[in-house]
Amino acid sequence: MSVKNAIFTSESVSEGHPDKVCDAVSDAILDACLKQDPQSRVACETLAKTGMVVVAGEITTKAVVNYAEVAREAVCKIGYNDQKCGFNGKICAVLVAIENQSPDIAQGVDAKKAEGKATAEQGAGDQGMMFGYASDETPELMPMPIILAHRIMRKLTDLRKSGKLAWARPDSKSQVSVEYDENGVPIRVSTVVVSTQHSEDVSNKKLREEIIEKVIKPSIPAKLLDKKTVYHINPTGRFVTGGPQGDCGVTGRKIIVDTYGGMGRHGGGAFSGKDPSKVDRSAAYMARYIAKNIVAAKLAKRCEVQLAYAIGYPEPVSVLVDTFGTGTVSDDKIAAAVRKVFGLKPAQIVKELDLLRPIYSYTDQYGHFGRKKGDKNFAYFTWEQTDRTADLIKAVSKK
Repeated sequence: MSVKNAIFTSESVSEGHPDKVCDAVSDAILDACLKQDPQSRVACETLAKTGMVVVAGEITTKAVVNYAEVAREAVCKIGYNDQKCGFNGKICAVLVAIENQSPDIAQGVDAKKAEGKATAEQGAGDQGMMFGYASDETPELMPMPIILAHRIMRKLTDLRKSGKLAWARPDSKSQVSVEYDENGVPIRVSTVVVSTQHSEDVSNKKLREEIIEKVIKPSIPAKLLDKKTVYHINPTGRFVTGGPQGDCGVTGRKIIVDTYGGMGRHGGGAFSGKDPSKVDRSAAYMARYIAKNIVAAKLAKRCEVQLAYAIGYPEPVSVLVDTFGTGTVSDDKIAAAVRKVFGLKPAQIVKELDLLRPIYSYTDQYGHFGRKKGDKNFAYFTWEQTDRTADLIKAVSKK
């Protein structure tokens, strides 16, 4: 997607947002299974509401996991470990409804030798289309609005956990509107919205001042802020009741926050709680890996990659590259290079990106994409590497 002479807005949410609480629980359970059994098949959904967490889904694993204990630890780690926040992982009820993966699905996904094939092939865990996106407008090769929104949430969380914002509570949201010029270059931030849960004893004036001075301004480059920038801080005036007490949370309900803030398209599949046999997750990671390497190789300024699969079949049914007119060579030529450079079968994706490790609890907060070298936990985000640029350049150069 390309934005010119317009304002584009993206949002982020904190780890204390009720939907993100559920993502954290689902991925904590996935990691607990993969830690003992890397071949675990996990599809874990979580629901959270006042005083309770419900964990449900299909898990086939050799691991021995106390799902309730893992769920409580994940909730407490976020900061919901005291009744003053309206939710307490130490004492909330945890209901578990877990079954084995359906054998009808397993027979199409498990690696097996196909007729006439010498080696086993792993089929895709579901049908569907997945998108990856990259843009040169930030060092992370991500759209600027979502990157800035994530920065605000990270900063607010860090200050809350360090005690420097003693009134702050876990649940919060940010929204950043970025103005683009006629060339599609971001030139300024027009509006910033932050809503954050807080204690009873903080004034609106103090909360507003500290959010602007301690959270927003350190998170957004000064050159993007000006006298016309509008700040909406807790617009309703009060946000004491938050988290699962204020709103029911469900896994996978923040898919746009998890990806590109609406700038790139989305296939509709959520990530958290799914092992990498589910192409909803693994192929979306691969699509981002491809798009980021295309932009890093300067083959395009913006790029979107679509991969599509049929359940039980290893080869993608389609591979599409769209550079929105910014490519240095044709999109067809880049797409052909992608097929040469990247293995796109589910088993190849898992191997290439090293996805059988218990890394997923690092991914479910502040976006699954948008990391760069030097960032904390960057090593776990293998799909954020830009190590295939030379291969792509070589492939498109061949006649």
